[in-house]
Parts: sequence; C-alpha cells; structure tokens
Amino acid sequence: MQRRTFVTGVAATIALPMARAQQLPTGPVRIIVGFAPGGGTDILARVIGQKLADMWKTQVIVENKAGASGTIAADYVSKQPADGSVLHMAHINSHAIVPNLQKLGYDAEKDFQPIAMVGVTPNLLICGQMQPAKTVKDLVALCKANPGKISFGSAGPGSAQHLTLEMFMLQAGVKAIHVPYKGSGPMLTDLIGGQVQYSFDTMTAATPHVKNGKAIAIAQTRLKRAAGHPTVPTMAESGFPGFEATTWYGLVGPGKMSPALAKRMNEDVNKALAMPDVMEKLEASGAEDGGGSTEKMREFMHVELAKWAKVIKEANVKVDT
Repeated sequence: MQRRTFVTGVAATIALPMARAQQLPTGPVRIIVGFAPGGGTDILARVIGQKLADMWKTQVIVENKAGASGTIAADYVSKQPADGSVLHMAHINSHAIVPNLQKLGYDAEKDFQPIAMVGVTPNLLICGQMQPAKTVKDLVALCKANPGKISFGSAGPGSAQHLTLEMFMLQAGVKAIHVPYKGSGPMLTDLIGGQVQYSFDTMTAATPHVKNGKAIAIAQTRLKRAAGHPTVPTMAESGFPGFEATTWYGLVGPGKMSPALAKRMNEDVNKALAMPDVMEKLEASGAEDGGGSTEKMREFMHVELAKWAKVIKEANVKVDT
C-alpha cells in the first residue's frame, strides 16, 4: 500500500505541470455574471457558455450574482479555486470603473487571469415609445427646460451607463436624475414601462428591445457606427465631437489560474467567437473586436483601468460606498 502510494505520488508530480497546462475541467463549469438575467453581460455569457459546453462535453452554467455594479460577482470569483471550474464574465464596471471609485476586496488586475476578450460595444442612448424627445438635440433641450427632472436608468452606481450619463451631462451642460438598478434587465423593464425615461444602456442588452420596437435608439457612443445599427447616429454625429464611451466584456478566471490553462481555454473561446451563429449574435448586439490572445486581454484591461481613472478624476464622480 505504501509503495503504491509513493509510485502514484511520483507519477502525479511528474504529470502535474502538463495537467495544469492542458486539462480542462471535467465537472460543471460556472460562469459568474455580475448582473441580473437579461442584461448584456448575461446574454453574451450564455452565448459563449453554450458553445464551450458543447466543446468541453460538460455543463457550463451561467450564474447571476447581481449588485454593486458587478463587483459582488468579481469579488466572489477572485476567491474561488483556480482549476477552471469557476470563471467570470469581466466587465468594464467591475474591472475598470468601480476600482477607481472605491476600495474593493480584490485587485482588478492581480486577482484575475485573463482568458479572452468577448466584445466591445457602444452604449445606446434609448427611450421608451412614450417619451417626448427622440433626438439628441431634443433631449438636450428637454433636460435644459426641466433641470434635474429627466431620469436616466443605469445598471448601478459607478456603472458604464452611469459614467456615460455623467459625460453627457458635462458636455451638454445639463443636470438629470440618475436612477441605478441591479442590472440592465430590470432597468429596461422600467424604461419600456415608462418608470424611467432614458438610458445610455449597453447595445447588447438594448438591441432586442429596439428591434421589436419597444425602445427607440436615439444615438450610439462609439466614434463609428456599429455594423448592427447602421442607421443610428453616433453622439459625435449628433453634436458631441469625440464622445466615446464603450462597454466591454471578457472571460477571466481567478488570479491563481495557470496561464497555460487560460491559453487552453482561450483557444476554444476564439473558436466559439469565429462560429457564424455566434458572429451573427455578436454583430446584432454591436459587440466587436473580440478574440485574440490572453496577453491582448490583459493589456486592454490595464489601459481601460487607467483611462477611466482619468475620466473619474476630471468629472469628479463620487458614489456612495
């Protein structure tokens, strides 16, 4: 018994680096999403998760841990085992914006192992059918005529939607009401119902409602129009030169995950992103520039963290902690 244990132990020691490098999880994999079901992050996690489940021959479960602009989920994942069984759909809120607004229980760079960029999207300035202003020019006029009375929904304090609103108010010289939710899903329900008037929501979450006519797209927030919304003008085209505010999504693991395992997973995420049906869904959602190496993802996250630190400082954005 003792000899058998010793031999097995030696074999395991020799095989360990290779196993860590190549072996994918054999049991269920959870992708943790920091927002409610129905939002952009949730939608993309389910699209990618379904493909990975097919390739890995195991369950890939999308689990929603909504709240605190996505940081509850990020904090949870940062403390999970690094064997690939728990992944996270990283988001601009939890990995670039909120870390610059308050002290968190995780380091946005050190506590995560990048796997792959999933997509970068514009935000869409949207409203429900019942709202009076349906152009940027008319919305600015409406806000000026009703200072502090026009409401804009977001996925939470310090979210990408919130900061896009702050940028808009600064550049337009207006004051509006910020109404935070626990994700795009519940916010969109209220926007369509008229409980909140406008939002700079993620294109991914807003697109289905725009396509079915329940929400109206007024403008988009990248400098060029997204292929999925060729008729919707940019904010730059609507009188706000240089106005650019994106939302992005990327798959990451806990910080102690081996880079080799991350690269192995990266191969399959890139394969999924290249599938025609996935490409079609991403394009329809406005998600572009996905894929590439783990190093590309790491550098992108680093640049975004620095970019939003500058914006937050210049706009003097504060949130309750």
